[in-house]
Amino acid sequence: MREIQPTSVARPDARCDGVVLLHGIGVGAWTLKKLDRALQRHGFATLNLDYPSRKKPLEALAEDIHAPVAAFAGQCDGAIHFVAHSMGGLLARIYIARYRPVRLGRVVMLGTPNAGSEVADLLKDLSLYRAVFGPAGSQLSTAQPPVLAALPPPDYAIGVIAGCRTIAPIASAFVLPRPNDGRVSVESAKLADMTDHIVVKASHTGLPRNAVAIEQTIAFLHDGRFNPIT
Repeated sequence: MREIQPTSVARPDARCDGVVLLHGIGVGAWTLKKLDRALQRHGFATLNLDYPSRKKPLEALAEDIHAPVAAFAGQCDGAIHFVAHSMGGLLARIYIARYRPVRLGRVVMLGTPNAGSEVADLLKDLSLYRAVFGPAGSQLSTAQPPVLAALPPPDYAIGVIAGCRTIAPIASAFVLPRPNDGRVSVESAKLADMTDHIVVKASHTGLPRNAVAIEQTIAFLHDGRFNPIT
């Protein structure tokens, strides 16, 4: 098994809330570095995990990240929050259902395809797609896989941030319902029983680096709601 690599870890004496950051499929922890640094500046301890998103299905990935997340939770005296981009939000839901931290805090999802992605529907049967995105890639379609369908309704606070800008005009215009971020529609990002929901002017890949999305993430972790966007 590939070792899960944290890129930022709280000190053992950290007396603050902790945030576990989970990146999307096919990328790495580097995509969340700007968000990571902003969270640290606002007093959060962070665990930014590099996990093999293309190698295993979501349920196996949840097993892989358990040891470092549990160790991190043991180092923090405060609540343990999760901030996740794209597929990382699905992984967070599965992980919490299986290994819920005792002091679970809040969850922020950025561009997570909670109802699946029509782009995945279009590409999931192509050999190139399967080769590039692996077992988890097939779990991103709108035909919800059993591991997600079996999850209980969340009884913790979830804030959903969706994007409405795109750098993929063909997918945006002909594959995805509008508005969308080029990979996930605003409607698909929504989750039943979510606590709050906002839409920001960002593309799917740009969401974790978007200044408004970062500001709203921190607001939700602090207050359990997003700030009004004017």
